[in-house]
Amino acid sequence: MTPAIRKFTPSADKSVLVLLAGSMWCGVGILLMNFAVKWVSLTAGRERILLYSAGFLAAMAIHHFGFLKVADKNLRRLLPLSQKRCVFSFMTWKSYILVSFMMSLGITLRHSSLPKQYLSVLYNGIGLALFLSGIRYLRFFFKLILTKDSEKSVNSGISTRI
Repeated sequence: MTPAIRKFTPSADKSVLVLLAGSMWCGVGILLMNFAVKWVSLTAGRERILLYSAGFLAAMAIHHFGFLKVADKNLRRLLPLSQKRCVFSFMTWKSYILVSFMMSLGITLRHSSLPKQYLSVLYNGIGLALFLSGIRYLRFFFKLILTKDSEKSVNSGISTRI
């Protein structure tokens, strides 16, 4: 990339990239759970409890065995960065392809003839798992911010206690 074009590339340091990743994961998780809650609200009584319980159990499995590993791998890539990178590098290019596929699949499922209350289990599971994994990013974001603040105060001679 030529230097003239490079100056127009939006760039950010690693703390902003981690914040973007966490915000996106949490935001998409909330969006999916919103769909699921609307669909489950069409049911009543025991079926509602069963659908929420199944979604919760699915979320724990998806979070622990899937998204948590992806989030940790992404954090291992982002945290060592020492200079600013393009803001879109909070995800790898492979992740953008995966997200495109998942969005297409979600739109297809949402417009399919599958009963929405059963689809809500999948949406609640994936949504809550995304939200929980997004929290992991946000934890590291706050650690980065606190580390920067403590480094600044140590450099200026001010003691910090958290």
